[in-house]
Amino acid sequence: MKKHQSSFIAMASKLKMVFMLLFSSLTISPVSGYKGAQHPLDPLSPKELTLVQTIVKKSYSNNRISFQYVGLDEPEKPIVFSWLSKPSTKTLPRRALVFTRVNEQTHEIIVDLSKRIIVHDEVYKGPGYPLLTSDEQIDAIQLPLTYGPFIESAKKRDLNVSYVVCSTFTVGWFGRVERTKRVIKVQCFYNKDTVNLYLRPIEGIQIVVDLDKMKIVEYSDTFKIAVPKADGTDYRFSKQKPPFGPRINGAAIMQANGPGFEIEGHTIRWVNWVFHLAFDVRVGPIISLASIYDPKKHTYRSMLYRGHISELFVPYMDPTEEYYYKTFFDCGEFGFGQNAASLVPLADCPNNAVFMDGYYAAHDGSTVKVSNAFCIFERHAGDIMWRHTELGIPNRVITETRPEVSLVVRMVATIGNYDHIIDWEFKPSGSIKTQVGLSGVLEVKSTTFTNVDQINEEVYGTLLGDNTIGLNHDHFLTYRLDLDIDGVSNSFVKKNLVTKHVNDKVSPRKSYWTVVSETAKTELEAKIRLGMTPSDLVIVNPNKKTKPGNHHGYRLIPGTATHPLLLEDDYPQIRGAFSNYNVWVTPYNKSEIWAGGKYVDQSQGQDTLAVWTLRDRKIENEDIVLWHVIGYHHSPCQEDFPVMPTLSAGFELRPTNFFESNPVLKVLPPKPVRWSNCTTKP
Repeated sequence: MKKHQSSFIAMASKLKMVFMLLFSSLTISPVSGYKGAQHPLDPLSPKELTLVQTIVKKSYSNNRISFQYVGLDEPEKPIVFSWLSKPSTKTLPRRALVFTRVNEQTHEIIVDLSKRIIVHDEVYKGPGYPLLTSDEQIDAIQLPLTYGPFIESAKKRDLNVSYVVCSTFTVGWFGRVERTKRVIKVQCFYNKDTVNLYLRPIEGIQIVVDLDKMKIVEYSDTFKIAVPKADGTDYRFSKQKPPFGPRINGAAIMQANGPGFEIEGHTIRWVNWVFHLAFDVRVGPIISLASIYDPKKHTYRSMLYRGHISELFVPYMDPTEEYYYKTFFDCGEFGFGQNAASLVPLADCPNNAVFMDGYYAAHDGSTVKVSNAFCIFERHAGDIMWRHTELGIPNRVITETRPEVSLVVRMVATIGNYDHIIDWEFKPSGSIKTQVGLSGVLEVKSTTFTNVDQINEEVYGTLLGDNTIGLNHDHFLTYRLDLDIDGVSNSFVKKNLVTKHVNDKVSPRKSYWTVVSETAKTELEAKIRLGMTPSDLVIVNPNKKTKPGNHHGYRLIPGTATHPLLLEDDYPQIRGAFSNYNVWVTPYNKSEIWAGGKYVDQSQGQDTLAVWTLRDRKIENEDIVLWHVIGYHHSPCQEDFPVMPTLSAGFELRPTNFFESNPVLKVLPPKPVRWSNCTTKP
């Protein structure tokens, strides 16, 4: 057996080396290096985060201050392009965008790191509050454990407080015009005999915490219902009992010469791609300056200036007093980057992955390190890049095929009960595929029911087990995609597929379809609910054409179209109005980054993508941004219990008349493998 294993390893090693050579001739760097200068789109370094803390605290030395968001104040595009054209040892001036709370007021601050001064400081007085910090949430969830009324409530339910764990939930907005306090709700769970605390909610208790004063300001205990049992809820392998499922075979990817990509700072070069990867406390991974090498033009060509998830809207469908407020905005309220999980080698990422750390500012401005925040790896999934078998030539069979290889950038954000697996996948053909996988634990509520036949009222979900209802809910992810197709001046074209009737008597056919192109001139013309009309959606450069005369472009290939089912005047949907359409196009605006607005917690929908587009700005032959909303309606099922198998959705950005022909036609095929050293031949 061992002899066969060693033979297989040797064979696999040879195959892997062949795969590594597949695209080696196309690995050409557009820039030889930055000669020691810092890239203008690099995330703030630990040193810079510390400098921000020092400058801001010095300015408010006698005040109570917290750092709710600290990130790069992105330079204007022309400045970035100018630097990239002639990178030198000189770093561009670096600035930080900072949202703070000072004496219960929100300040929006810009810090010039080069000059070490604050150049802008404005008090925000409108609706909404900035990102919650992890530290203040940790402080808030400790409050019930020493709060007399809660301890009495636990005793009344025969619960040991030492097994109680609490979690924070934003309160939303439900029509109040006057400004409210910066509060959150705290719900508690019982984790005795299981670590799967979210499946054991303690019902009937309402706790409201004032975050600025860090104290409980509202408390009620209105009813009592048994906590669901712990049996069968623990997902740890060490706690499982027979019978077990099938054993999964592992697979190792061997790369004798190391990874097939290069990382220089935050710039990644692989095969025919070069792009920049940054970490942000609010949105997580940011892909910038993605360019692909064109072997016929002998140059790198731009396609994506900046891309990232902008917001995740998660409204739950239980309108009762205990649950109606659960309508979350995970990026703007909790932060994907702030909740980035440290990726586990060989489990979250394959053995050929390379890891990168992330950094963000804590509540007090100090630097927090997220080890293994990203992993980057080549994916060899056994897919086919392209192939054809020709059987039409007499007495000949011709087969040509090329194996697919792609590069994946991955991050996982764990927001409370849900894990979000965020992938950006780059393909040699020029496509970028994005995917978000959902796993983790469902949001549940306790019930007296143990069988569906007992249910005689609306339960707003699915009975998953004894006394446990999995609540219905949605996930709407909004991507911000600042596409620059061969330059910044682009247009959005809807290529509608239209049925035509055959009216002449020459053809026996009665109908066919054809393409009728429509270029959106303004924002309102570009809003689309997918699934209504068959069409191809293309971002083109109207100033550049292929030899046959087609405009250079990239096409959006959506996944399943999902539309909101809430009424548009329902308060959560007013705040999440950016999910009303699957596609939006706006002119580039440096300040329009977050689809839910800058200050999402308790916002009133006053600063969203839906509001921005009401200006109906010009988008034809302009620097434009594509916004794409993907979603799931999640009606839970028993297979989601006690932990959910990953459910994925995504989309593809695919070149459309961008190249003169198939850009991977001439990739080097694998060399024949000699099996003489193997004891077993295939």
